Amino acid sequence: MTIQLNTDKSLTIHQEYEDKIQTQITEALSRFNDLITRLEVHLSDENGNKDGLDDKRCLLEARISGKEPIAVTNLGNTYDLAITGALTKLKSKLDTIAGKLKTH
Repeated sequence: MTIQLNTDKSLTIHQEYEDKIQTQITEALSRFNDLITRLEVHLSDENGNKDGLDDKRCLLEARISGKEPIAVTNLGNTYDLAITGALTKLKSKLDTIAGKLKTH
């Protein structure tokens, strides 16, 4: 599974944080390695540099072999919370897809 990290212009990610995100995603989605060919992570701040509640956004787009890509999004007070919520949503969708593929 290839993981591509994208950010908006208001966010600069240091290598250590990028490595942490990659590790978190790899561990969370390890059981779907044979299903996902590529995962795109889009991080953005809905309010730019202004403060706000739940203004950090994480969009995960999973490219699945032989299927249409699926996307989930989640908002949080921090990028870590946004990523964690998006991973939870994505795992739920992938469980459904994997279950359907096994029965067919």
